[in-house]
Amino acid sequence: MKVGGYEVKLEKRILLPGWKAAAISILAIFVALFLFGFIFLQDGVNPLVAYREIFSYAFFNPFGFPLTINRFIFLLLATYAFIIPFRAGLWNIGMPGQLYFGALGAYAVVFALGGHLSRTAALSPIIVIPLMLLGSALAGAGYGAIAGFLKGKYNINEIVVTMILNFIAFWLVAFMIKEGGLFMNPGGRGESFELPDSLHAPLVGGTPFTILLALGLAVLLYWVFAKTRIGYQIKAYGLSPAAAKYAGISSFKIPLLVFILGGAIAGWAGYHYFAAVPGVFKISRNYGFFGDLAFYGLIAGLISLGNSLTAIPVALLFAGLSVGGRFVQGKLHMGFGLDYALLGVLMITLVIFQFFYRNKIVWEKIEKERLDVGISR
Repeated sequence: MKVGGYEVKLEKRILLPGWKAAAISILAIFVALFLFGFIFLQDGVNPLVAYREIFSYAFFNPFGFPLTINRFIFLLLATYAFIIPFRAGLWNIGMPGQLYFGALGAYAVVFALGGHLSRTAALSPIIVIPLMLLGSALAGAGYGAIAGFLKGKYNINEIVVTMILNFIAFWLVAFMIKEGGLFMNPGGRGESFELPDSLHAPLVGGTPFTILLALGLAVLLYWVFAKTRIGYQIKAYGLSPAAAKYAGISSFKIPLLVFILGGAIAGWAGYHYFAAVPGVFKISRNYGFFGDLAFYGLIAGLISLGNSLTAIPVALLFAGLSVGGRFVQGKLHMGFGLDYALLGVLMITLVIFQFFYRNKIVWEKIEKERLDVGISR
């Protein structure tokens, strides 16, 4: 396309520096916020006032900021659960089911030790909390392994399998915590028994200790994919399963491994939200809410291009906007679902702008001779 004395064309990017990827993402965020401002205007709300309320509550309010951090930890773990299979070219859509299985695994440890009988049960947190983390990881990993096994052994589509497994997990949780279920609440409510006070997660600066787990995993995963042999094999399989198989990389072990690891981390996300967030300490049946939150991890993983370090600010932004958006819809008397709509516009915009991760617009000045020929014609 010619514009004045320039020819404008698209070219494939060979390499995208990190600072350019960050600049593209930041631009996408500003575009998304600008576009969503029209929804505020439609409702008679000044967009600048709305955004000020959203960000001040989510990141600076003494009540809102802890909510943002707790949601950030959950989203970051869900993002890792997606990123690991994604680096192998596989899609883990089963984070909701795996995190609920992880929660069941953590609570199974407490149940086995008699902690369901009383909130004052004297259980040693130094022993039991690590066992709960182990139980949640094993349960999530075991559930994720089903999809990995079927993909590696029979090449069954992992998206279909993980979606089906999500529904199975939801019904299993409902069975376990309903009246007469092993994990039922003594009061007959549609939720599990509450954790004993002695097993409430330790806090680090007012935040559950799981924040250290989430941030530590970011560094570990980055190192694994950048420096280790298994990380190279996972990436090679993701680029071309046929070429990886020809090079001696197992087409069975890689899918199984990445889904086991992804499921284990999703299990920790379940432990975090149901056993570590202050004021919760029980398994809720609010499947839609936690399922939606887990799927935000999928979008965060795509936007961060599978980079665990880049996922940190993306997950923090999503967490803040979801918490702040829910607060603003109440304070400014706006319609229900504002937080979902805001995140939806943001995610769509970020995904669209990923086009510029792979392509660039090039302006080339047309030589005078060529321009003269074009004019004469």
